Amino acid sequence: MKRREFLRSSILTTAFLSMGGYSLANVDSKFKTKTDWPKRDDNWKYMGKKDTSSVKREKEYVFDVAVIGGGVAGLCAAVSAARHGAKTVLVQNRSVLGGNASSEIHVPINGSYHFKNKFGVDRETGIVEEIQLENRYYNVQNSWEVWDHVMYDYVTRQENLTLMLNTQAMEAVMDGNSIKKAICFQMSTESKIIINADIFIDCSGDGALAASAGAEYRSGREGKAEFNEKYAPDEPDGWVMGDSIQFSSKDMGYPVPFNPPSFTIKYDPSKANKRTITQLSCGFWWVELGSDLDIVDVTEENRHKLLGYLYGAWDYVKNSGKFPEAANLVLDWVGSVPGRRESRRFMGDYILNENDLTKFTHFDDAIAYGGGWSLDEHCPGGILNDKEPASYFHQRFEKMFEIPYRCIYSKNIDNLMFAGRNVSVTHIALSATRLIAICGLVGQAAGTAAAMCMEYKTSPRGVYKKHIPELQERLLRDDCYIPNRPANDGADLARKAKIEASSTTSGNVALLTDGYSRDEVDRIHHWQSDGLNPDLILSWDKPVSLSSVEIKCDS
Repeated sequence: MKRREFLRSSILTTAFLSMGGYSLANVDSKFKTKTDWPKRDDNWKYMGKKDTSSVKREKEYVFDVAVIGGGVAGLCAAVSAARHGAKTVLVQNRSVLGGNASSEIHVPINGSYHFKNKFGVDRETGIVEEIQLENRYYNVQNSWEVWDHVMYDYVTRQENLTLMLNTQAMEAVMDGNSIKKAICFQMSTESKIIINADIFIDCSGDGALAASAGAEYRSGREGKAEFNEKYAPDEPDGWVMGDSIQFSSKDMGYPVPFNPPSFTIKYDPSKANKRTITQLSCGFWWVELGSDLDIVDVTEENRHKLLGYLYGAWDYVKNSGKFPEAANLVLDWVGSVPGRRESRRFMGDYILNENDLTKFTHFDDAIAYGGGWSLDEHCPGGILNDKEPASYFHQRFEKMFEIPYRCIYSKNIDNLMFAGRNVSVTHIALSATRLIAICGLVGQAAGTAAAMCMEYKTSPRGVYKKHIPELQERLLRDDCYIPNRPANDGADLARKAKIEASSTTSGNVALLTDGYSRDEVDRIHHWQSDGLNPDLILSWDKPVSLSSVEIKCDS
C-alpha cells in the first residue's frame, strides 16, 4: 500500500472508530441498530432531507422593555431600564456589543472631554463613564477585542436583563398606534424570535423596527429656511453624512512590501481636497461614502468601494515614495463593517436644531448634554466629492448644550422611544449630537424613562407630561450630569447635615451638597482631601434613619 493511501485509510478508520465510540457511549442502549432509531415525529428532524432542510424554530418571550440595538446607546438604555426594575431584553444583530465602538469598527467613545480642546476637562457621566472605567481596569492593554468582552460582562451580569446577540429585529406587529411585538431572526440559531414588550427603545441607528412600525422619520438635510439654520443648505436634499471603514497598522521592524488587492481604487492626492494623510497608525476617517437617496440600500455597494479606497490610500502610503517612515509598516487590521454616521432620524415632539445648540437653549425637560465636539458636518458624497473638504467643522461650543426628553420618544407611535444617532434632531444638529458618549447619555435617560413607564403605567409622553422632575432626579442620583439642573432630592439627608472634613486641598465640603456631582469648566463642585483615608463627618441636630450611603468619586 502506498504511503498516501495508507494515511488516508488510517485517518478514515480512526475517524470512524472515534465517531462510533462516541455514539455508542452516548446513545440510549435500546437503540442498537439502524432500524431501531425512532420514527419521525414533531420533535425529530432528519438532517439533509429535502422536506426538512429548512428548520423552522420559533421562540416567543415577554418583557417590560425591549431595547433594539446593542451599541453604546442601547447598552446604556438596557442596563438603566433593568437597574430600575424593568424586565428588559437587549437585542443586538452582531456577535459583539458596542456598535461603532466595537472591535468591528474601531471608533473611540468621544465626547465632552474634548471641550474647548482641553482634553479631560469635562466627561460624560453615568453608565457610559462606568463602563469606560471598567475598561481601564480590566483592559490595560487597550485591546479592542477585550473591550468587546468588558461590555459583554457588563451586560450579562446585570440582573433583570436578557441579551440576544446575532438577532435582527425585522418587523413590528402593531396594535393601533403601539408596537405589540417585534419579529426578529437570530442567525446563529436559525430561529424566529417574537418579543412582546410594553415599551420598545430603538437604538439600532438605522431604526428598521421603528420604521416598520410607521414611526415618522426624516433622512437628508433640511433647507436653511425651515429652522433658520446658518449652516444648512439653501434647499433641502437627501444627502446624509457617510459611512467609513478604518484600519490600524503595526511596525514589523524590517521593510515589508505591499501589493494591493484587485479591488483597490487609486488614491489621487491632486483630487483629495484636504483629505490628507497625516498619521499612519490608524484611520482614515475621510475614507467615506454617503448617499442622497437611501444609504441603507447601498450599504453593500459602498462597503466594497470603501475597502477599495482604503487600500488605495494605503497603497499610496507604501508605494508612492512619499512616506519613507512607512517602510516597516503593515496593515494589522482592516474593518469589514462600515461605521455609519447618519441614516434615519425619528421625529419626536421636539426637533432639536442648530440654534438650540449654538444659542444654548434651556429646556425644562433636559436629560442629556453635549458640546465637547464642534458642529462637525461631513460633506455630501464623501470621498467622491472632491469639490468640498471632507468635513466642515462649523463651530465649536463655549459651553454645554442641552438635549430635551421630547427628542427621544416618537410623536406618532405611543410606546416607542429611541436613543443614539436616530433621535429627533436636524441634520446639522446631528453633526454634534452623534458622538458616541452623548448617545450613551441619551440611552441611559431613555432606559430610565422606560422603567418609569412601567412603574407608573404610562407612556413615554406621559412621563414628559407628569414625571420629568422625577426622571431628572433619578438620572442625577445615578451620576448623570444635566446642565443648569442641580439635584433637589428631598430624600437626601446629606443636604440637612453639618459636614466636616479632616483636611482639604481643593474645593470645599459645602460643595458636596450644592446639587452638582461633577465639576464644570468654570465652576468646581468637589471636595478633595490631602491624602488617603480622610475623615468626612456628617451630623444632624436630631437622630436620622439611614437606609444607604452613596459616595460619588470624580473620575
